[in-house]
Amino acid sequence: MTDGIAWVPLHRELDRWQAAGRVARFWLRDDDAVEPTQALETLMALAGESEIPLTLAVIPGLTGEALAVRLAEEAAVAVAVHGWSHTNRAGPQGKKQELGGERPADVVLGELREGFRLLQRLHPARFLPVLVPPWNRIDAALIPALSGLGFAALSVYGRTKQGGPVPLLNTHVDIIDWHGTRGGRSEEELVAELVAELRDRFAGSDEPVGVLTHHLVHDAAAWDFLSALFAVTGRHPAVRWSSASELLGP
Repeated sequence: MTDGIAWVPLHRELDRWQAAGRVARFWLRDDDAVEPTQALETLMALAGESEIPLTLAVIPGLTGEALAVRLAEEAAVAVAVHGWSHTNRAGPQGKKQELGGERPADVVLGELREGFRLLQRLHPARFLPVLVPPWNRIDAALIPALSGLGFAALSVYGRTKQGGPVPLLNTHVDIIDWHGTRGGRSEEELVAELVAELRDRFAGSDEPVGVLTHHLVHDAAAWDFLSALFAVTGRHPAVRWSSASELLGP
């Protein structure tokens, strides 16, 4: 419930922004889209009801015409490139990643080039030239080559660092408890993270707050949180939900 005690800190923080005449920017990224599913329908319906733009990180090597047909009329949905096949290439002791240094750079970049072109063809009106690395990890040596492939930005997880070879449009609050239930995290924990991000922005950062979801693994707790978040922020005068293309600019 949006009027429950868990949401009081967010209400107060947004009211502080409103009193100061300021507006906080949010954006929504959802990972691992492949095909039309009921979970995807639920996500698009929730976002659509609150007029919140949605960026879907689509896995090129696993998707096809079915998703393209379904998204063709969804004007508020953008499609970003989620690696190639979301295959873990790390060794047994390494953190999961597809875009690492375990393979020759030209092989990895070749897959990204193919994924870029495929999604650009499948989603001509929805395509966003943004790379979302699977597991939010990419070998630093690959990043300078991304602009040559056509990518306008990179989207991972965490506060951005200035001065990189390509612009960053990151996410900051992941609603899934990956190391525990693998379902939705608690309202209290997520609200506390959102408030912390907003306080950082109030102190001077102009980075938009990125909310990260994974529709295919959402349980009731995840859906309830997302619904409540959209209800609280979607109608608050101190919040603006922006599309990724708007945040990246021309």
